[in-house]
Amino acid sequence: MTTLEVKDLHASVISAEGGADIEILKGVNLTVRSGETHAVMGPNGSGKSTLSYAIAGHPKYTVTSGSITLDGEDVLEMSVDERARAGLFLAMQYPVEVPGVSMSNFLRTAATAVRGEAPKLRHWVKEVKTAMSDLDIDPAFSERSVNEGFSGGEKKRHEILQLGLLKPKIAILDETDSGLDVDALRVVSEGVNRYAAAENAGVLLITHYTRILRYIQPQFVHVFFDGRIIESGGPELADELEENGYERFTQSAASGA
Repeated sequence: MTTLEVKDLHASVISAEGGADIEILKGVNLTVRSGETHAVMGPNGSGKSTLSYAIAGHPKYTVTSGSITLDGEDVLEMSVDERARAGLFLAMQYPVEVPGVSMSNFLRTAATAVRGEAPKLRHWVKEVKTAMSDLDIDPAFSERSVNEGFSGGEKKRHEILQLGLLKPKIAILDETDSGLDVDALRVVSEGVNRYAAAENAGVLLITHYTRILRYIQPQFVHVFFDGRIIESGGPELADELEENGYERFTQSAASGA
């Protein structure tokens, strides 16, 4: 059983103008365990993506107080690559391009780093081929540079390809549904479900919309606003958000502030 625990987390982003850092997270409490899927939903600018970056260790964000632990180990003391080796994975909303590095080399290097040894080539080729087929990815993409010239949907499929091959304990998916058409959304969601079932993994799904929750069904739904979780519940909470939006929750949080 793996447990990711976030306690009273406060984090700031470095100001682009060189002024004082801007506080984004204002006391986040969240626990994700093996086999659980959590959906974090909230309006634009509420701090959802900052939460994912703080957990992953993005250098632009500074944790000012609180804690993040993975099975009791202090995540904040780990470098970014140590967090990945410990079992954390972030699928980014805007995956970066890496010119000059082929997908095949990138994937095998990443798998070697996470697994502690290079995958045996014959088994690895079969593993990658199967994973690409499951996600309807053209095999020719394996020799293209990482995400270079890829469409939004192709980039997201490759994020989920990494997820399936690296097999992390906890996957954080930052708006994986953004920019996907209906077919790509289905394929990507099936990939996430396949990984979660095979690894009994914990999934933290960050999204604006409920449409992806028709495919990836969470046991827990959290409403995120003004840098913190203001309401938690089961799948019925997502249904209410779909029906009525965030206004009831955000007004209540604002009046109680």
